[in-house]
Amino acid sequence: MHLSAKTGADFLQQIVNPWYEALQNPAEAQQQVLKNLVKGYAKTLYGKKHDALDVKGAADFRANFPKVNYKELCPYFEEVKRGNHTIILSEPPLCWVMTRGSTGPAKVFPVTKTHIEQIFICGARALVNHALRKDDFELLTGKILNLNFPSTVTTMDASGQKITYGYSSGTYAKLNPMLNQVSLLPRQEEIDALGPGIAKPDWERRFELAYERALNERVVAAMGVTPVILSFGRYVNRRHGRKPKDLWNLRALVCTSVRKIQFKYGPVLRKYFGEVPIVEMYSATEGVFAQQLDDLPYVTPNYDKYYFEVETGKGLKMLHELKRGEWGRLIISSCLFPRYDIGDMIEAMGKNYFRVFGRAKILTILEHRLYRLLFRWFL
Repeated sequence: MHLSAKTGADFLQQIVNPWYEALQNPAEAQQQVLKNLVKGYAKTLYGKKHDALDVKGAADFRANFPKVNYKELCPYFEEVKRGNHTIILSEPPLCWVMTRGSTGPAKVFPVTKTHIEQIFICGARALVNHALRKDDFELLTGKILNLNFPSTVTTMDASGQKITYGYSSGTYAKLNPMLNQVSLLPRQEEIDALGPGIAKPDWERRFELAYERALNERVVAAMGVTPVILSFGRYVNRRHGRKPKDLWNLRALVCTSVRKIQFKYGPVLRKYFGEVPIVEMYSATEGVFAQQLDDLPYVTPNYDKYYFEVETGKGLKMLHELKRGEWGRLIISSCLFPRYDIGDMIEAMGKNYFRVFGRAKILTILEHRLYRLLFRWFL
């Protein structure tokens, strides 16, 4: 997609301005998002069952719609497979995707055209915001290393036919256009052609493909799952005796999918990729929920696209209502599902800065309580 300079600048602003505006008044933005979401839910049998049309605000929403997790959604997905998408979705599924299964068995979801569009818009925000903030438009005129998982892995029966699906990161990379003169290298179709495996030899084949395709290209960034980016750097150094920083002048690493990106992974990533800015994103198969706004090592929510609630020790609160130091279990409503318990723990750092510090497991919560106790003591 090649754009004129003026059209391109306008397009970039369209990507980030709604985010910026929502940060000025999160409460108003969230109310508008809720209004739009319940209109979609009202088109589904699930929404009608829970009186979506009667929802006038946050209190009604919480009263009418229970919190749901993936396991509770699975019976609805079986109906979607049989061709009855209106059981839970407001529009037909565009495709199916699966998670990496990094914290348990892989989850499989139907996703819609609207969801994919939001993935594209919100996924682009981290890159565009960084380029605008740093006045570094070289970031938007080069190649981005594609180190994603394969988008074709297995098949299932759905609506009377065989459906092929794969990991969400690869699927989104294949479906989404890139910005202006930016393109992914290698193409997702080339990655898929190497097969569906994710064992070490499979990744080494993908890394070698990426290395060969990118060697003489102007690569400006890498974008994806943080441990995979790091593994690529280590592979290139081990296999070819050179580090990525010796081959390319990278302008940014856009990193996702794990906690402690800036502090745990940052120093090691720079060993291989150089003194390059690390831009953090909070994304999952279910959506792109937040990204880094400035140089502070936190993420800032997409209040204009998703509806965020948090279960805290003092009850349920809106995410934007959390004071610095408050934390809890995140519940997200999207164009796909209402009040989805994504299983992540989040902490407010003040002024709409947040950090996702782990999965909602007993050990994580105990560790965080100890951290907060020691933190207060040292203050």
